Amino acid sequence: MLKIATPAKAVKPKKKGDSLFKRISAWLHLWLGLFSGIIVVIVSITGAIYVFEKEIRSVTEPWTHVQPQNKKMLPPSALTDIAVKTVPGMKPTALNYGLPDQSAAAVSYSRKTGLLITVFIDPYSGRVLKKTTTDFVGNKGDFDFFRFILHGHRALWLPYPIGRPIIGVAILIFVVLLLSGLVLWWPKKWTKATRDKSFKVKWNASFKRVNYDLHNVFGFYSMLLLLIIALTGLVWSFQWVSKSIYWATSGGKSLTEETAMVSDTTTKLSFNMASVDKLWNQIAIQDKPEGFYINLPRQKADLVEVIAYLRLGTYYKTNIYNFDQYTLKPIKASGPYSGRYADAGAADKLRRMNYDIHVGAILGIPGKVVAFFLAMVSASLPITGFYIWWGKRNKKPVVKPQRLKKVRSELVIQ
Repeated sequence: MLKIATPAKAVKPKKKGDSLFKRISAWLHLWLGLFSGIIVVIVSITGAIYVFEKEIRSVTEPWTHVQPQNKKMLPPSALTDIAVKTVPGMKPTALNYGLPDQSAAAVSYSRKTGLLITVFIDPYSGRVLKKTTTDFVGNKGDFDFFRFILHGHRALWLPYPIGRPIIGVAILIFVVLLLSGLVLWWPKKWTKATRDKSFKVKWNASFKRVNYDLHNVFGFYSMLLLLIIALTGLVWSFQWVSKSIYWATSGGKSLTEETAMVSDTTTKLSFNMASVDKLWNQIAIQDKPEGFYINLPRQKADLVEVIAYLRLGTYYKTNIYNFDQYTLKPIKASGPYSGRYADAGAADKLRRMNYDIHVGAILGIPGKVVAFFLAMVSASLPITGFYIWWGKRNKKPVVKPQRLKKVRSELVIQ
């Protein structure tokens, strides 16, 4: 019997699979994303809200505004006297001055009780506008919405020794997710189809496809700026991150630790608020700042710290002075957060900018708007990513119609 078979079909070459590096990136992206997703959502949403804290407070807290007058503001000694009369037994630990149309404030904070008392005062007339009490330990004080939001952003509303490390690890994972996401986003071939898929959201497609594009495309466009926001947050979470970034931005210099500085307690002089008035007046003439924050000594060895804000609404552009509380002798502090802003090196200036970069304030209102939308994109990434994973995990098998078998022709010779 002789069989003559039809010619066999040409075998198609197998498609080249993903590289080992890309497979590892995909595995990390999936499981690290599932592990940290809910924390990233909470941190992002609370961060988005907190970005406009100052602007919202300005609208919702009328006691922070006063009618500007063409006369000098009351000196620090007068503010402390008014605060003590308003809250008997209060010992102010800090004073705050703002722009001519803003109220001044005397602040008292106790580390033992966690109680923060703030007395808002008209800096021209001395009239008390508002007294607030915030309890950081219990719930006895006035409810402060933004401090509640900040607590969630920093520690997930857990005790700080527990919550802050959790936040730090989650944001560190988020950095890995951003980098692994870039690896997964990168097309194998740059064709028109892959460019459209990588850079455009196909809004008229199915919900599943739109969700994928939101994760893929928005994640790419926001990756670099989200990486900057994440790294500025990690500066406060881990010392090794803080030191590494300073080393990289300073050309290999080590971050100078802040050393403990004390007043000369052997002197026979005594501290009095008149000396603070003198410093306040002297720096006001010298620096012409837009605002002041004065840390008053709590104990015998403490210094008087005067922070002159050269650009109110930000924290980086400041001149920071320290003085012996008895002799008023200037004491030079160590670390980036000391001395005049103009005298600081590039790395020190960048470190001072860390908070303002983190919240976008470095670029004013436009920067805050950008930071807000970046935070919302950050909050959406774990959600869209989870839906992609869930959709693949519960994907229904596609039932293909049965194909008719081809009958091979045979020539049988007997």
